[in-house]
Amino acid sequence: MKQERALRTRACLIRAAAEVFAERGFAGASVSRIADRAGVTLGAMYFHFKNKEALAREIVRSQPNLVSPPIPAVGLQGVVDITLTWAYQMLDEPLLLAGARLVTDQEFFIDKDENSHQQWTEVLVLGFADANDRGELQPDVNIRAVARMVVSVCTGAQMHAHMETGRRDLPDRIEEMWHCLLPAIAEPAAARGLLFGEERGRRGVGS
Repeated sequence: MKQERALRTRACLIRAAAEVFAERGFAGASVSRIADRAGVTLGAMYFHFKNKEALAREIVRSQPNLVSPPIPAVGLQGVVDITLTWAYQMLDEPLLLAGARLVTDQEFFIDKDENSHQQWTEVLVLGFADANDRGELQPDVNIRAVARMVVSVCTGAQMHAHMETGRRDLPDRIEEMWHCLLPAIAEPAAARGLLFGEERGRRGVGS
């Protein structure tokens, strides 16, 4: 029972921290505000996390695990679906929203070799490598360079979407990115077979 309670408290603190970071950024967040939002004492807060840096680090490290496409897919479709799912979840998932707000402050709480850009790059490298093995990519595509570029474009897209539309059009921007990129990296037949749309990124749609 104590272990279950501790796990619930930890999860509550992480979600509360995500909400506070998303609202106020790293500099504007405080451990007392996070503890208040979670409904726990400062003692309980410090039992699980020694400072707000530890909470921010936990949130950033969790980002890729939060994105699970609703329809299983492999290869290039799998990579597309990861980005679409991320875009749709960015509309209302507190932990992803916190990650987006923290992206420019990561130097204060996480090593550069494990920041969110590096994490997402490695996720996409695996997907593009699978696509390459399936013959879906054009010859001599630099998989790591393309993965880095997609992460950078997605990061910029969410920033501009946040400023201009409150992120409402983020999924459209991600689809637009793919339609521009695919002719340069994908075999024509593989590109023509790719599926887009809300059902590729949001659960319960089209079922």
